[in-house]
Amino acid sequence: MKSEYKNRNTFTAIAVIVVAGVLLATDQIIKYFVLTKLKPTGTVTVIPGLLEFTYVENTGAAFGLFKNIRWLVVAVTVIAIVAIIVLLFRYRHHSFFSYAASALLISGGIGNLIDRMAYGFVVDFIHVLFFDYIFNFADCCITVGAVLFVIHVLFFTRSEENSKGKEES
Repeated sequence: MKSEYKNRNTFTAIAVIVVAGVLLATDQIIKYFVLTKLKPTGTVTVIPGLLEFTYVENTGAAFGLFKNIRWLVVAVTVIAIVAIIVLLFRYRHHSFFSYAASALLISGGIGNLIDRMAYGFVVDFIHVLFFDYIFNFADCCITVGAVLFVIHVLFFTRSEENSKGKEES
């Protein structure tokens, strides 16, 4: 029984990594077009008064924090990605939310890590006009992944603690 669960968990973890790879490829393809097409233009209005694509080189982390401390951001990102991958294979109480969060956090983290290593900055371009900050697809993956992780922790880890208590009784 445990062997069957372990095989299923390993297969699912590998599937999550494949999904993360697809999301990472999507991020990098989008950024390629941003660098080759949007950078020379600067800004393109997509939906007037709501959405623009504006080329920005972000040397910091989220919301421009930690500007010019690239190696700290790189180190934290690498540690986080390694921890997520290890937990992806070792954690026994996954839900859809934890698997989806893992794929999104891995892809977003690696996507921005590639930018930092290749260019010394992160390529940002999405500007929702009622929001002061400009972000990218990888940032969207990280944000949605973080929300899904919180949902998993709030709604699924408590039920697993309750079931552990019942099993021990």
